[in-house]
Amino acid sequence: MEQLLGIDLVSLIKAVGYIGLFAIIFAESGLFVGFFLPGDSLLFTAGFLASQGYLHIVPLALLTFAAAVLGDNFGYAFGKKVGIKIFNREDSIFFHKDHLKTASRFYEKYGGKTIVLARFMPVVRTFAPIVAGAGEMKYSHFFFFNLIGGLVWGLGMPLLGYFLGSAIPNIDQYLIPIILAIVLGSILPPIAHFLKEKHHRDQVRSVVNNLARLVTGKGK
Repeated sequence: MEQLLGIDLVSLIKAVGYIGLFAIIFAESGLFVGFFLPGDSLLFTAGFLASQGYLHIVPLALLTFAAAVLGDNFGYAFGKKVGIKIFNREDSIFFHKDHLKTASRFYEKYGGKTIVLARFMPVVRTFAPIVAGAGEMKYSHFFFFNLIGGLVWGLGMPLLGYFLGSAIPNIDQYLIPIILAIVLGSILPPIAHFLKEKHHRDQVRSVVNNLARLVTGKGK
């Protein structure tokens, strides 16, 4: 019942416990290998399980907040150490330059706010702190937005699951639809951004093609 995209989140959380949750959130926040992990749905489900007595909400929320902040700090430090050379790195199983470029475009558009907004965007949240470090964002500036993002996401998502689980009778019957809504809400912003960027690229390509036809005389 609690399976999502082939992952039984409830069984996973019960199996890994607090330490496992910390490791997963840390990895998704600042390690290349974490970009595919189900952070949003995992945090919400963990909060729900806390409302059912399987976990304690206070240590859970504090651990996920700490994991989110520390994970982003690790990503920032890694990006700062490697610098812009990271954009020349070859693609691998866990690293794709397209993901880095997507995070970079968000960073160019939203600046430091990207660190907060990226918390709710799969893939982008993993690479955003790395881009911030590589782009030499001032650490105090980064850390400020990192704390806000950690509070809103690392605390907010499990607390949301906890309070909904406590307030709504038999919420476990609606767990999958709620998690799906969270996942969709997470992936829609980057999809919209991609489509917008693609639209702009198509417009530029159309203008270039028209100019080329005029120059070669094929447009007459």
